[in-house]
Amino acid sequence: MAKFLSTTSLNFYLEELIKKSTKNLILISPYLKINARLKELLEFKSDSDLKVRIVYGKKEMAQSELDWLAGQRHIEVRFCKNLHAKCYMNDANAIISSLNLYEFSQVNNNEMGVLVTRSADTEAFTDAFEEVSRILRISDLVSFRDSSAESSAESLDVETDQALEEDEEESTDDGAKLTTSKLAKKRNCKTDEVLLILCKSGYLELRDDRHYLTDKGKESGGEFRKGWKGFYFLWPEDLVL
Repeated sequence: MAKFLSTTSLNFYLEELIKKSTKNLILISPYLKINARLKELLEFKSDSDLKVRIVYGKKEMAQSELDWLAGQRHIEVRFCKNLHAKCYMNDANAIISSLNLYEFSQVNNNEMGVLVTRSADTEAFTDAFEEVSRILRISDLVSFRDSSAESSAESLDVETDQALEEDEEESTDDGAKLTTSKLAKKRNCKTDEVLLILCKSGYLELRDDRHYLTDKGKESGGEFRKGWKGFYFLWPEDLVL
């Protein structure tokens, strides 16, 4: 039977959910500023077979949080526009609550939620899993690249389908060129799919898990730019792929 959770019990069961996850862990929270304790638990899972996916929905995120996420190679980060749901789920349990993965909220806010289990609340758990799966499908992958030592070498640091979109538009006055995410949108596909096509076409080169603009890419009008959240590429709207 579903269990009601207060603010204190929410934090306790969230920690337990993360600790006991062995195969899949999905954390959905519009706002992200993960506290030190949860970061420690997530870092501890880095050497396990656990697949961790975090979905967030607000672009306003501290650089320190972005840096931490970029260092967690075992965590898949996704961005979902207009996200308001908060749900934390593994293969056995799901917490549906008002609580964001935000340090201030966990300490200062009055929150509530419910815990459902796969064994005792099968229908509710299945319905929650289906909705979580839908959110994952409509969200965009955020790819972090460590370019601290090579940013001048034109490597991609952060490329997202939605989170950087508006920032990229504001950072350039060149209306004739599109960001990779906009190029993907125009072709009705995901950014990572277009990145793969750009590599196969010779416009980009993938080295050590980083994308680099090639001479062919530059000759075709490709550019490497830096925005307020990271690095990205610009392409002519009529680029032949």
